Amino acid sequence: MAKIIVEVMLKPEILDPQGQAVGNALPRLGFTFATSVRQGKRFEIEMVGQPTDAQMADIHKAAETLLSNPVIETYLIKVEN
Repeated sequence: MAKIIVEVMLKPEILDPQGQAVGNALPRLGFTFATSVRQGKRFEIEMVGQPTDAQMADIHKAAETLLSNPVIETYLIKVEN
């Protein structure tokens, strides 16, 4: 069984108010380690066996059309065994 991880993040030039809110709250709570915070989404897709090239192409297509908005977001796909 393989697990496909699709991580979706706003492009760097897009404002991230949720990430800013978390970044502003951290020091108020005593956490001083962060210089900035960006918020994203993570999708985990399980499948039987290792993905074929055709299945990976379909996963990329799904990431572009359903899981992310390519105008304002980027995505990264990883395969875990």
